[in-house]
Amino acid sequence: MGATQAVRQPVPADQPIVAFDFDGTLTIRDSFTQFLRWRAGRRGWAMGLVRMAPATAAYARSRDRGAIKAASVAVFLKGLSRAELGADAAAFADHIWDRFMRPDALECWNDWGQRGAHRVIVTASPALTVAPFALRLGADALLGTNLTFDDQDRVTGEFSNLNCRAEEKVRRLREAYGPDIRLAAAYGDTSGDTEMLAIADIPGFRTFRDRPDRR
Repeated sequence: MGATQAVRQPVPADQPIVAFDFDGTLTIRDSFTQFLRWRAGRRGWAMGLVRMAPATAAYARSRDRGAIKAASVAVFLKGLSRAELGADAAAFADHIWDRFMRPDALECWNDWGQRGAHRVIVTASPALTVAPFALRLGADALLGTNLTFDDQDRVTGEFSNLNCRAEEKVRRLREAYGPDIRLAAAYGDTSGDTEMLAIADIPGFRTFRDRPDRR
């Protein structure tokens, strides 16, 4: 899989590039919230929500998704080492995969892979927590919101880039693939994907609706 940082990706000129949003597109719901709940446990989650109350109240006024996400990182993950966070993210992906990934989205993902496309996940979730899913999918690259770490390689509770949604998704794609990037296809499910879909020949909005069989 390509680097999670937005560095220029060497893609042949004739290879189609296809971008997939992650949360709600490849998955049935937001992965970061589910990860935080799973990792914290019932008691830790409840206590964390109490600590989140000021940020939640501020979000109700500002609707700043980046700010509320940064607050959740500070409450639930601050001080965690990169290695421990990566291990927990991998364990979470293994734990939830079968009841979390949309079958029709995976079919489309695999079809583009069989056609030789360069498949990139572009997500507002922290890239580090999505990375195990991207690795299992065989993604060529992952562009997401990046956490910052201190000199002891522990989560600071801040981000090193803007929340990767809306116009920021396009900016990150252009940074990775060049200013004239044109996607063969893009798939998303919210208004935060609109700008990315606008630079795709095939804009797939809320294309996937299947849910995994829970039997």
